[in-house]
Amino acid sequence: MRSILTLFSLSLVLFTPSLVVAKTLNGFSLDNATVPLNLVQSGGPPRDGIPALTDPKFESGRKAQSVKPRDIVLGLVINGEAKAYPLSILNWHEIVNDTVGGERVVVSYCPLCGSGMAFESQPEGDGQRELEFGVSGLLYSSDVLMYDRETESLWSQIHGEAVAGPQVGSKLKQIPMTLSRWSNWLQRYPDTQVLSTETGYRRDYNRDPYAGYGEHPNVYFPVANQAPSEYHQKEMVLGCWSMAMLLPSHLVNSRS
Repeated sequence: MRSILTLFSLSLVLFTPSLVVAKTLNGFSLDNATVPLNLVQSGGPPRDGIPALTDPKFESGRKAQSVKPRDIVLGLVINGEAKAYPLSILNWHEIVNDTVGGERVVVSYCPLCGSGMAFESQPEGDGQRELEFGVSGLLYSSDVLMYDRETESLWSQIHGEAVAGPQVGSKLKQIPMTLSRWSNWLQRYPDTQVLSTETGYRRDYNRDPYAGYGEHPNVYFPVANQAPSEYHQKEMVLGCWSMAMLLPSHLVNSRS
């Protein structure tokens, strides 16, 4: 009987800690994650290993020399103020915390999936708190997971929603952006400002750190859904949706 009790006590010592150790990656708790953990992966760099820009500098679009006519930019217009964010810079930083038209925003770009998204910095329904975002070094379904420095919650960039941490379930209001060649954007918004290469970091913004990835037949990290066989895994697509796609058929029919 004593040997049984001894073995039972030993098993508690050996195995109980594993029950209480939190699931963490890059220092972020995933205990209350709302996404499949097998699709949350370290992208390689540690937290802030890819440095977000928090005090970005801009220059006049008319005078800018660092951006070429055929360069691709993400464009944003709020309250009449236009700003452009070259992908050649976003490839190295992925997140820009900025103020446009008097509104605090976060501009994000994931080089692995080519998704550029802008959001208001305040979570929906929270009129008091403005968040500052950084790059967690983690990916969900091969898409960048942002984190806010105030609560260290993880946010899905493509969903605009907190998927782990104190803010889990909170959402960010998306702001429309334009993907454009620089020459077209400048022609449409001649008073635009453009993100400067004077970021405070030593980076070669003339070099694409992801060169060749778009043509490679495979993805580097697991994704929830694979592209149909007739498409390249990195095929560029334009997504759209309608209420008819989201509502049950009997509700759609009742509206017609």
